[in-house]
Parts: sequence; structure tokens; C-alpha cells
Amino acid sequence: MARNRRRRPKRSMRLPVTVKTLRRSATAVAFAATGVAGIWALASVLDRPIRAVTLSGEFERVAPIQVEASLGELQGIGFLSADLESLRARVEALPWVDEARVQRRWPGEIQVIITEQTPAARWKESGLLNTRGQLFLPETRHAYAELPALAGPEGSETTVARRYLDMRGPLVERGQLLTGVRLDDRGAWRLSLGGGMEVRLGRQDVDERFERFLQIVVPILASREDRAAYVDMRYTRGFAIAWDGSRVSAVMDNKGKQKDV
Repeated sequence: MARNRRRRPKRSMRLPVTVKTLRRSATAVAFAATGVAGIWALASVLDRPIRAVTLSGEFERVAPIQVEASLGELQGIGFLSADLESLRARVEALPWVDEARVQRRWPGEIQVIITEQTPAARWKESGLLNTRGQLFLPETRHAYAELPALAGPEGSETTVARRYLDMRGPLVERGQLLTGVRLDDRGAWRLSLGGGMEVRLGRQDVDERFERFLQIVVPILASREDRAAYVDMRYTRGFAIAWDGSRVSAVMDNKGKQKDV
């Protein structure tokens, strides 16, 4: 007959805490506290008030006094405790500032390096786009007539700028100057070329219509002395040219042959 064996309860081992162990722990805590106190003491010695602020960069449209004003009052602010990220954001909020770098220079100087915006195109009536197609100035008093005129619905700045860049090169290669690109609210594209001629590409097959304009229409324009007022590429099997000073449009097929209208 099997005997009932009682299970012995498991015993957990506990390490004895000796006086020596307590002394070691206390010593470690003391060293840590001393280290932290030393760091704070060193930081307080080095974190003296900012002695000078230097500005550098090509200041053409941004005045140094504007940058200084954007930094705010720095008197009494510590060299180490100054919030460089906050200072950078303040400077970059200025209209013509593209990028700002703010850094410390030992022993007590804050250096601000400015990069100004480069206007690459006009946007609608009075806005300006930079080289990345970003609207950095919604309104400007200067005309900037030498820049291309771009326009489109709100939020389409980068899309229109990219379209301009894609089409400018091929047109220049064929002796045509692209002076403007417009995207309307319905999604239709229009180009403005040198001399005031307009090219209507519409909403569909824009790339194919543009390529057809380059290959077929541009040679026709170059072969004639009279100037075209506009070219309409929105025909499925052809295009139309309205010559300047004439109300009659020449409708042609995709091979450049005139069709009866």
C-alpha cells in the first residue's frame, strides 16, 4: 500500500544583508550623488549669459535687423541653456529666409547662418515660388516680370511647377520659350509661349498632346511668317491654329495637313 507523501514547501533563499554590503551601497550612492552635483556645478559655471550674436549669409532681401528682432531678447539667457531649435524656428519664420542654422561658438557666442529664398516663378497675381515649387511669399509688391507665370488651384503649386520644368527643356530645344503654365479648376492645362501665343492642352492625354505639338505644330509655326494667336490641341485626330489678326482657324490632322471646315 502506497503511502501518502507530503510535499515539502519550496523554500526561497535570501542573501544575508551584511554591514559590509550596506557600506558598499552607501558608498556607491554617495559617489553618484557627488558626480551629479559636479556636473550641475560645472554646467552652472559654463552656462554664462550669451556675450554676442553673429550673423552671416548673403543679405539681399533679408535685413540683419529683421533677424536680430526675430531672435527676441537674449540678455540674461545662458550660453548652454539657450534653446537653439526655438531660435532657428523664429528666424525661418521670416518671409525671405529659406533656411537658418543656429549654433554655439565657445565660449559665449551664438552664430546664425542665413540662406535666403531664391524666387523661381510667379504664382497667380502676386505670389512667388522657390526652386522647389513651394509658395514662400503669397504676396509681393515687386512685379518680377522676368520670371515665368504659373497658376493653379490652391495646393497645386508643386504640380504646376513640375509641369513647367518638364516642358521647358523640350520647348527651348525647338526654339520656343515657355513663359507660363496654368492649371484651371477643371484640371485643364494651358501654356503661354514667347510672343503671347497660347497652347491649349486640355485635361486628357496631356503628355501625348504636348509631344504632338512639339513634333508637328512647332515646325508649322517655324515655316510661316505670320504669328499664331493660339493652338488648340484638344482635338482627337488633329489640332487647330488661330493665326494672329485672323478670325479663321486652320484645322489640321495629326499629319499637319489642313482639313476643310
